[in-house]
Order: sequence, then structure tokens, then C-alpha cells
Amino acid sequence: MKKTVCIIVAFLALVSCSQKVVPADLAKINGYWEVEKVVFDSIDDKEYRMNEVYDYFKIDNNKGIRKKVMPQLNGTFLVNDVEEKVAVRYTADGIFLDYATAYMKWSEEIITLTDTELVLLNKDNTEYYYKRATAINLMGDGKTTK
Repeated sequence: MKKTVCIIVAFLALVSCSQKVVPADLAKINGYWEVEKVVFDSIDDKEYRMNEVYDYFKIDNNKGIRKKVMPQLNGTFLVNDVEEKVAVRYTADGIFLDYATAYMKWSEEIITLTDTELVLLNKDNTEYYYKRATAINLMGDGKTTK
């Protein structure tokens, strides 16, 4: 009996610690995001030390875009005209981003969304871990960049 109570308490503690994404959090997705790692369902995870391409999200009133952008050393981004249309879908299970291009449609669930972290899950159970993009500092002098 004592073991059962301990297991139930441990389970409740784990469940209560998980942060659920709420609609009010969605504004945090706007901006530039860099992939930190990708966790696959059946193969080894992939860590990214440096990315040549970031994802840029701009969502307003549950509709928007996602673009791939290339950061430059002067703090700007190279951008092309290719973008994915994004629609936000709310369900009892969570918040989903529905993407559409001229060639395909797909969805990703928002698992985590904070000011500095974004985790998306696709239908293949692949998790994409993003961090908020910051300015590139190649000097290595420890000074923060603007």
C-alpha cells in the first residue's frame, strides 16, 4: 500500500510540473528561432552546434507565416520570397500549427513555448527543440552583442 501511494504521489508531481501551452503564450512564437537539436523516434538524436538557417515566425490572429532566413555577421538576415502559411488550431489535446505550401500540408504540435524555448512535435514523433536566436558573436571576447 505504501508503495502504491508513493507511486501515485510521484506521478502527480511529474504531471503537475509539465507546463501546458495556453493560447496567451502564442505571441511568444513571433521572431527568430534556431534549432538546437532534433529528437527522432527511432534513430539517434541530432545536435546542432551552429545553424546557417533560422526559422522566422510571424503569427497574428491565429494566422501567419514561417520563413527560413539566413543570419549575417552584421546582425541582419538574408530572406527570400519562400514562406509557409501557418494557421493555429486549438484542440482539447493541445495547440497545433497547420502549415501549407503549394506542394503540401502538415501539422506540428506546440509542446513547449516560452520566451527562450520552443518545442514542436510532428506526426512522425520527431521533436524539434528551438532556442530564441541571438546575435552572432565571433569575437569570443565575452561581450554581449546588440
